[in-house]
Amino acid sequence: MDYTRQTAFSDPRHHLDRLAALPADVPAIAAVVRNLVVHYRASGLEFPPARLAEIDSRWADRLLDADASRFTEPLDVPRPVEQRIVGCCRDFTLLTVAALRAKGIPARSRVGFADYLDDGFHTDHVIVEFHDGHRWIAVDAQLDPAAGFPIDVQDVPLAPGGLRTAAQAWQSWRAGDDPDTYGVAPGHPVRGSRMIAKYVLTELSHRMGDELLLWDSWGYAADLAEHMAGRPLAEAWSQLPPWQPGELALVDELADLLLSADAGDRAAEDKLAGRYAEDPRLHPGSTILCWSPRGLNSQANLERRSSVML
Repeated sequence: MDYTRQTAFSDPRHHLDRLAALPADVPAIAAVVRNLVVHYRASGLEFPPARLAEIDSRWADRLLDADASRFTEPLDVPRPVEQRIVGCCRDFTLLTVAALRAKGIPARSRVGFADYLDDGFHTDHVIVEFHDGHRWIAVDAQLDPAAGFPIDVQDVPLAPGGLRTAAQAWQSWRAGDDPDTYGVAPGHPVRGSRMIAKYVLTELSHRMGDELLLWDSWGYAADLAEHMAGRPLAEAWSQLPPWQPGELALVDELADLLLSADAGDRAAEDKLAGRYAEDPRLHPGSTILCWSPRGLNSQANLERRSSVML
């Protein structure tokens, strides 16, 4: 895959000139994105429903539309924190990836669990990976490098201590790790092996250029979303259905291929692309389910870029 090309999700469309005006410097671009986005939960701020809806924007141009509705100044002009785009780690990443691709720099998003956000817990997270001409370098665009995190957020290891990719997390669980230490946050009900499996599918989709929301569901993960429909989150997550025949083997296969591809195995990369294109359990169709943390469920039509509430 050519990671210098925009995808349907990263394409800034009519905002391309705004991104193109940014310097071709990764730390500078990440700093601009931190000026544009505020995390819906980690910020500690409360947002009215109309603003909270921005977390489901899904497409980079719509995220930038939200900024443009409040500011006419260039993207690097400071925005008050409470007026920034309401998003999450995936949105910090998507906008950074979009800006890098606008500069012709190969970039993609990496989905997994960070070991550096909560002590003793593997927190779900999405970060940027770009190629500098010699190697892939992972950058946590959401975090200020001066904030004193235990790792260099401008060169995050994709390994224990840094970001464990979803595939790494899956293999760690299969080797005996406690799955309840992998999730949204300590004390949050969404955690465990089912979440890791869902994130393996999400890691694959992002690698293939479908940078969907973390709460979008499709393919084999759609059954999980349907189980949760209309039920309190904690109750639904505590009463998940048992693993279905072949489901563990499927995720095992995907995790193995993802790790082999990361290690430079071209055959594994090609097999992943083929499986993703051909297997309806793996790729999103024209419609997907969205179970938003703002408490609303919807069905999104990716071709029409529209949603209907369920």
